[in-house]
Amino acid sequence: MQKIPRIGLISLGCAKNLVDTERLTSVLIAKGYQIEANYEDCDLIVVNTCGFISPAVEESLEAIGQAVSYAPKVIVTGCLGAKAQLILKEYPQVAAVYGPGTRASVLRGIRTLIGEPPQEAVQHVNPSGILLTPPHYAYLKIAEGCRHRCAFCIIPSLRGPLRSRNPDDIYKEASDLTSRGVKELLIIAQDSSDYGFDLKNQPTLSQLCKKLASLKRWLRIHYVYPSKEANKIVELMADNIVLPYLDVPLQHASERILKQMRRPGNTEKMLATIENWRKIRPDIAIRSTFITGFPGETEEDFSELLSFIKEAKLDRVGCFPYSDVDGAAANDFPNPVPLEIREERAAILMETQEQISREKLKARIGKVYDVVIDTLNEDGIAVGRSKYEAPDVDGIITIHNAKGIREGDIVKVEITASDTHDLQGELCSNLQKPIPFSKTH
Repeated sequence: MQKIPRIGLISLGCAKNLVDTERLTSVLIAKGYQIEANYEDCDLIVVNTCGFISPAVEESLEAIGQAVSYAPKVIVTGCLGAKAQLILKEYPQVAAVYGPGTRASVLRGIRTLIGEPPQEAVQHVNPSGILLTPPHYAYLKIAEGCRHRCAFCIIPSLRGPLRSRNPDDIYKEASDLTSRGVKELLIIAQDSSDYGFDLKNQPTLSQLCKKLASLKRWLRIHYVYPSKEANKIVELMADNIVLPYLDVPLQHASERILKQMRRPGNTEKMLATIENWRKIRPDIAIRSTFITGFPGETEEDFSELLSFIKEAKLDRVGCFPYSDVDGAAANDFPNPVPLEIREERAAILMETQEQISREKLKARIGKVYDVVIDTLNEDGIAVGRSKYEAPDVDGIITIHNAKGIREGDIVKVEITASDTHDLQGELCSNLQKPIPFSKTH
């Protein structure tokens, strides 16, 4: 019998990249290739890279180095794949390099390098494809590319302009996922609030969410610009159509710096918007990311950002010292901030936010939440999340008396302790069994 080619996959970077890896995996399995977890047994490894900021480039190059030490043939794709010369200079033994959004080219490269599997190896794959997440949640990518031109970003040049998916196709995929047991759909795009702008009838994100609500699953929205559409999403939270969780990458609070970043922003309006969101849905969890040390950022600009953090009291915050991105307009901006100061400001911001986080999490002690179980060990200790935590990027809830439940169950948990980022809880004694699912959890 003809040997079945074995392929390893390494996926780096954001959830959007993970979806790309899931789609590639689905096609490979459908064609009969064997996906191998042990990289040393692979005929070929595909590394789906991230190249957005310097640390991501370093991580991607390290992963490529590991791949070439394991397998005789390596293909590199993803965002860093746009810098083929950099990759091949570091690792000339890499067989092929492709940029992001080039799945067809990657498949041709695989076929050329290791051939095709025998016909009898071809497999059936679910219409919604292979999941690389736990089976109870899935990322639902609703658009590709971006129409914004932020000065620190090169996503439009890497992934092209905004290309929204047909809402019926999205619903079909979501419906198939829920039929397979997915309980939480995490909606992602470069800017989810921009969804539909490029389509003929211009369907909106809020309209899409109303359509998806019929599936009665948790709907969690990521990567929403502060906009009128964001306000509509918060109104849907008040109606329990989507989870009270909003991921809004604000990036800064100084209007001068935001203008240089080519980002929308008015500090007073943003604070008023956040206040209004909390009036509409008082328990809303707001997550955001910020950049410190953008070229030209003064002590006064940073002070404005710090004041915003203290006043806004966001639930979750990520912060990154500014880093040049090859090809970004900001690279040529005057008055660069020294790395030491960029990092120092990021540390100060995070220390400030950690105090806010501690206070917010402490206030949840004694309250009961619906918690989805992500992992469970043999000692009866489970790790889960409520509607206020997204996987991977936010804190966790550790449950110590979790015997008798399974991964993917949604259970009632009383919070008993907290720290800077995470919570601990106990299963409610009168609700040991998993509770039925509804969209209002």
